[in-house]
Amino acid sequence: MATLTQQESATAEQLVVTDGARKTFLTIIVAGVVLLAFGILASIMGWGEEHAPAAGEAAEHLGASAGHGAGASLHHEGSSIWLKRVLVSLWHSNVFFLGVSAIGTVFMAINYVAYAGWSVLVKRIAEALSAWIIPGGVIMVVVFFLGRHDIFHWTHEGIMDKGNANYDAIIAGKSGFLNMPFYLIRMVSYLAIWGVLSWKLRQLSLQEDLVGGTYWFHKSITASALFLVLYAVTSSMAAWDWVMSVDTHWFSTMFGWYVFASWWVSGLAAIALTAIFLKQAGYLRALTSNHLHDLGKLMFGFSIFWTYVWFSQFMLIWYANLPEEAVYFNQRLGGFEGRYTWMFFFNLVINFVFPFLGLMTRDAKRQMIIMKIVAIAILAGHWSDFYLMLMPGTLKGENGFLIEIGIAAIFLGAFLILFTRRLAAAPLVPVHHPFLEESIHHTT
Repeated sequence: MATLTQQESATAEQLVVTDGARKTFLTIIVAGVVLLAFGILASIMGWGEEHAPAAGEAAEHLGASAGHGAGASLHHEGSSIWLKRVLVSLWHSNVFFLGVSAIGTVFMAINYVAYAGWSVLVKRIAEALSAWIIPGGVIMVVVFFLGRHDIFHWTHEGIMDKGNANYDAIIAGKSGFLNMPFYLIRMVSYLAIWGVLSWKLRQLSLQEDLVGGTYWFHKSITASALFLVLYAVTSSMAAWDWVMSVDTHWFSTMFGWYVFASWWVSGLAAIALTAIFLKQAGYLRALTSNHLHDLGKLMFGFSIFWTYVWFSQFMLIWYANLPEEAVYFNQRLGGFEGRYTWMFFFNLVINFVFPFLGLMTRDAKRQMIIMKIVAIAILAGHWSDFYLMLMPGTLKGENGFLIEIGIAAIFLGAFLILFTRRLAAAPLVPVHHPFLEESIHHTT
């Protein structure tokens, strides 16, 4: 009887998004708009642009390494620098938030097919993350049409036409994959697969709440297995299309895993951070340090996995020292008068050293304050990881931070509004999940 009472207590929770929380989200958006406006003004007025000549010099230096249509074409058709920065930043932040949003469904699907019980208490958080997939997908398509020439060199007129002044033989050799119709078909396909199966799993979960039994649970396992197979393919291809094709001459066979690792550990951090905030607000009463411990182990382990993929990619390219491969790291280590060098090393510190040292001990993974700090660091660190992936290949030496952080803040505020709305639309704990009892009594 005591067990039944405890279970009923755990499942009777419904999130109420307070006016204070909504004001906080709107404040984040307003702060982002202010930063964006100030950044645009600074770019138009030319404040702090003493580095601008370095872009051409660096591109000329790097152009020799790749044959280099992509690097040498700084004065191509495109927007003024502030508008280009806005378009690239919209792409950058949206790719990051869209990836984290899809990871919510990945986390939920993995736990379904593994018959995992410990994660049931945070399952609704993972479900709610997917709220950004549809709006993020719309933003992605719109930004691609508006800013494709500023983001992707391969979209320029005549670049694949032999005899044209803009012709690039290397890019033309990839025309079977990098062409507008096929690219758009792939993009819409990825988004449709992620959006439809996320919605399907959400609906199955809600039906389970209403009806109970194991029928909906087994349907969820089937849908999860299908999603994971499709996601394994589409996530890697999305990484090639949305991020790697920015550096059109360069490629890495490890890049799909690299981008997935960044998305995955960011999604884990988002789930852990939300669980902590809910717990501190008086929700998720059955959540204990044992659940935090498991989330901490995942964050710790996959921070190491991200570093393993990072090092493997870097070491192989460094050892081979082939110009067409090394150009990617040359741009980020010393290129454009060292514009990105500090960030290259900062990336390793915040995404590996800090989580590794912060979560090394068992006690650290069970302390909410430490988990909260590390989760925030991981999210900020992997946003900067995507910054480092995208900016050198698009903005060259004309990068900055005010516009970029402003747009990231706008995305964050909008993401939190949709995320918390989805989270409040159903009980915080799945009422009739067959493994709920196991999750409530989970120990490590």
